Amino acid sequence: MRWADGFIAVDWGTTNRRAYLLGSDGAQRDEMEDDQGILSVSPGQFHQAVQEIRARLGDLPLLMGGMIGSNRGWVEAPYVACPAGIADLAEHLRWIEGGRAAIVPGLSFAEGDAADVMRGEEVQILGAVAAGMIPADAAVLHPGTHNKWISVAGGRITSFRTIMTGELFSLLREHSILADLLKGEVDAGAEFDAGVAHGIANDDLVAELFSIRARFLLGKAERGASAAYASGLLIGSDVRVGLHEAGQGEIVVMGRPELTGLYARAVALAGREAREVDGEMAFLAGAREIAEQLQ
Repeated sequence: MRWADGFIAVDWGTTNRRAYLLGSDGAQRDEMEDDQGILSVSPGQFHQAVQEIRARLGDLPLLMGGMIGSNRGWVEAPYVACPAGIADLAEHLRWIEGGRAAIVPGLSFAEGDAADVMRGEEVQILGAVAAGMIPADAAVLHPGTHNKWISVAGGRITSFRTIMTGELFSLLREHSILADLLKGEVDAGAEFDAGVAHGIANDDLVAELFSIRARFLLGKAERGASAAYASGLLIGSDVRVGLHEAGQGEIVVMGRPELTGLYARAVALAGREAREVDGEMAFLAGAREIAEQLQ
């Protein structure tokens, strides 16, 4: 097995997976994406799920990051404690399948009463540092189901904090008394901005969420405006917490464009400079850098 001859990098999340065929020169040759996240794969069926990837992209070594290494995934890859850099990830890979497949460990942070964990984002963040996409000292905002505010110093992740913004919005949209009001699309317009502004300026998220329903019932707001306002309110509250810990300077917003755009807008509304970085490109940079250390 020679990683230098090419390999497959897999970003395997909770609800979907994305796999990329990288050639011997590191260039992306092919890719696939589907909804076969770890929750869609039955226990004992991960080997078959991996074979599906190889059938599509080639019989090559696999480097996998994300929730595939969790206790709900294929094989658990223990967390590496912060501070940690790309070399630490390479050193603590969890090897399986006769050395033909490796899972990247997640990171943990514990200090005093604070405790946090991540899986997947570390490949993107440290890959972006290695590729020069972000500086070695940076404040990174990584939006997603579980949004992360990450501190990078000297090219290593030193601390981070998770805010369950994406999951809360999903739960409100599917299971709360607001569900029938939150089915609309979230556009970065006036209603979104109003929600962001309220969330940044106030510490009353739980109360303001119910006000969305009350304003609609009393004719003070349109149904179609509710989803954008609720999303803005949650993101604004998220940004309020994150900026308190992020210090001064630029905020790098990294991830999928449909999410980074909303968060970058919220950061700008808070009066801070935000720069977007494509998370897919950062993940591939991290995978290449880890593979380089396996030669």
